[in-house]
Amino acid sequence: MEWTGARYADRPTAEVSTWIDALPEDVWPVVSDISLMPSLSAELQSVEWCEQGRTFVGRSKHDAFGEWETTSYVVECEAPRVFSWAVADPAEPSAIWKFTLEPDNGGTRLSQWMQMGPGRSGLSFAIDRMPEKEQKIVFVRLREFETAMTGNLAAIKERIEGR
Repeated sequence: MEWTGARYADRPTAEVSTWIDALPEDVWPVVSDISLMPSLSAELQSVEWCEQGRTFVGRSKHDAFGEWETTSYVVECEAPRVFSWAVADPAEPSAIWKFTLEPDNGGTRLSQWMQMGPGRSGLSFAIDRMPEKEQKIVFVRLREFETAMTGNLAAIKERIEGR
């Protein structure tokens, strides 16, 4: 991943992946069940469907940003391959999150990917206050996302393989 010099307007991304000893059809029910996500994340506190299969509200908490709530929109749902959602506004999201499942060597290559922006987010307010530190703010947040996604995938792998 190339993050050096990333600005928010560049729509920086982070991605992690792991191999799971199960077929995509067996991994899909876990990655597409948003109600499981708070148990995998230190930041995401709760999730609730508004319109089943289309929109959900997530409540999050972060030491530096406080507590907030966002509505997300499922933008891609192709079982058992892709599950993706846009945060805040599907036309101008503050972030896009995606799980991709690919058959791989008798199991599944599971990837989690995210993109910041282009819409404004809580990070935008930090950048507004300290524009000279934008690249560092973006870099630190991407590292946090990478660490969190690595933990998500490890927990998903354990949940599926530990059965």
